[in-house]
Amino acid sequence: MAKLKIGIFGMTGCAGEQIVILNCEDQLMDILKILDIRSFHTAMSKNDEVCDLDIAFVEGAVLQPEEEVLLKEIRERSVLLIALGTCAVWGGVAAMKNEVSREKLRDQIYGAAGRMFKSIPAQPLCSFVKVDFSISGCPIEKEEFLQAVASLVHGDIPVLPKYAVCTECKTNENICLLLEKGELCLGPITVAGCSARCLSYGIPCSGCRGPVEEANIASEVDILKEKGFTLKDIHNRLRTFSAPAEVLQTYLAKR
Repeated sequence: MAKLKIGIFGMTGCAGEQIVILNCEDQLMDILKILDIRSFHTAMSKNDEVCDLDIAFVEGAVLQPEEEVLLKEIRERSVLLIALGTCAVWGGVAAMKNEVSREKLRDQIYGAAGRMFKSIPAQPLCSFVKVDFSISGCPIEKEEFLQAVASLVHGDIPVLPKYAVCTECKTNENICLLLEKGELCLGPITVAGCSARCLSYGIPCSGCRGPVEEANIASEVDILKEKGFTLKDIHNRLRTFSAPAEVLQTYLAKR
């Protein structure tokens, strides 16, 4: 069986997803046996920038006009395009809601020299091209990536969790930080897949993986209000990963 030709690309982000892939030390040799990696700038010095690809894995959000052009070129030569990580899937931290304009931030950080940078509002990949499959996370989970690769090699669409982080938290027998400690936790409305890592260390979920399908937003807001949090408190917590919370922002605006 011919190897799948793949490329691993990065837009604007921390390259966390690419680092997770490189950290698959025990599985890398097996991956190379079944995948023909044609482009991976973080790991390779020689990259094929024009060949057709079976799968393109793309991480990071789009923040520059040049990235939009590059993304569309990658999409055109790829059978499947998979978004890796919260920035690529939802916009992530780069799309954080902020009252300060992008231009003012640029001027404050870079001064007059910053005006040479061509910048557009941070957006997820799906704002520009068709995304065939998404693996969320900040960064992605190694196990989810390996599972996805195994499924794709066999011609199947990867199956990822459709339930909330709360399920994993209960499985780990953690104390509920929301109900029992009254902390502002987004676990009930955030999609699982992280094994409730933060919660297992006593840190409330910040929603970095994005919303679970059919999230019960009303119930979450009502519980948080009962615990003494205001709508502004809830809104501020959602701002860090603003794009995953767009539906929640819309909901809160109507309250």
